[in-house]
Amino acid sequence: MNKRFFVIALAVLLPSSAAVLSAQATDSVRLGLVASRTLQTPDSTKPPISPRRAFLSSLILPGYGQDRLDRPKAAMLFATIEVGSLGMAAKRGQELREAKSIPKDSVVSTYKTDPLTGLVTLDPKTRQPVPATYIRSRFDAERVKARRVHYEDWLAALFFNHLFAAADAYVAANLWDFHANVAATPTSTRVTASFAW
Repeated sequence: MNKRFFVIALAVLLPSSAAVLSAQATDSVRLGLVASRTLQTPDSTKPPISPRRAFLSSLILPGYGQDRLDRPKAAMLFATIEVGSLGMAAKRGQELREAKSIPKDSVVSTYKTDPLTGLVTLDPKTRQPVPATYIRSRFDAERVKARRVHYEDWLAALFFNHLFAAADAYVAANLWDFHANVAATPTSTRVTASFAW
């Protein structure tokens, strides 16, 4: 009797429990739990930043706009060029200042030596070698001009790096949804793109 009652109860309860579970799934949709999850999914066709902001970000700091657009290789390239150009511009600027500061100075050519030992004679007060002959500085007007050109070249490299990084970020933001807008069929291929400033 007990086994028969158990089988009947199980046969009655299983379909009703399935109905209760389906009702709970319907209720959760009705409550908006699933809908809220779908609303939180980001739109993959919209760039993380606008093209204008991408342009200005990379114009100020090359590579930053590319980083915001999830393009780490391009960001690293522009950042590396920026750091290298800054270092070289600083070095060339220092060389230019040095060349400008000593164009009329003379440079020690030889030092006095002791005729018996052949050693360089030292000044008793400063303990530095005593100069014997001088030659004119090698930094004449032509060399100063060459140093200035080198310095200006690195400043131009910095300027163009900022400009190219900004243009690259602007185009990347505009083409963010390029793959989503390409519709390919067996007979033809259609490409659509929109640019907004």
